[in-house]
Amino acid sequence: MKRISSEVNQKGSKMAIEPLVSLPGEADRDDSSEDVRRLRPLTILEHLTESQQPLTLAQLASLMGAPKSTVMRLLQAMETHGYVLHMPAERGFVPGPRSATLALQTLRTPNMRRGCRAVLRNLVAKLGESCNLTAPDAGRVLYVERVETHEPLRMHLQPGTWVPMHCTASGKLFLSSMSVLERRSILGHMPLNRYSPHTIVDRQELDSELDRIARRGLGIDNEEFVRGMIAVAVPVFGKGEKPVAAIACHAPTARMSLDELMTSVSHLQLAADAMRLVLFPASV
Repeated sequence: MKRISSEVNQKGSKMAIEPLVSLPGEADRDDSSEDVRRLRPLTILEHLTESQQPLTLAQLASLMGAPKSTVMRLLQAMETHGYVLHMPAERGFVPGPRSATLALQTLRTPNMRRGCRAVLRNLVAKLGESCNLTAPDAGRVLYVERVETHEPLRMHLQPGTWVPMHCTASGKLFLSSMSVLERRSILGHMPLNRYSPHTIVDRQELDSELDRIARRGLGIDNEEFVRGMIAVAVPVFGKGEKPVAAIACHAPTARMSLDELMTSVSHLQLAADAMRLVLFPASV
């Protein structure tokens, strides 16, 4: 029942009647609407990361059910601070470097790292070779987590290390999953340095290699980064079945051939499914 307040003037006439409290549920609805407005920047990032292509202002406004003017103001502020990038050629927006940094920092929190290491430890126990979780980071590959083999002959790479994209199993896998325009943009600013006699440094040859990887859904490093070391990588999918990370296994050719390592792909894929549960427990 409403409580009302009446103001009476000197002649005793009633001047106003107004509610002192909201009707049941009104405050909750107002709070909920305000929460939605405050979370709009995160909603924008969710839509951008789930999309295989840049999203236009009109597409984002439609997905969010918000006015274009409101979404445009948010995008301008987020672009100023590096959370989104505007792709003029495609008239769309993609996640910016600060959003990638934030995501990678989240991956490296203690609780998340424990879950990731547990998956990798189980995989190393099965394969007997070093395995790692990687993610793309501003045109490079970041080693998010890694578990080493107990064998004395191994390649030492600490979590937090960056390696090039064009000659690593994870890097080529990430490049192959990009749109043609995004791949061109990344490769246009990336020097194709030679790290071994097997490194692919010709742009056309690399494009052909990436097309083959895209068809197979499997990244391969055949002594391209380090002579005498081979690697195979499989994708870890996020929402919308978009590769957001990779699980890779490295081995020295003195102990294992590439063909032998390829027989472990099914174990890698099972580990990638388990890693997806660790990284995205609420979305799978």
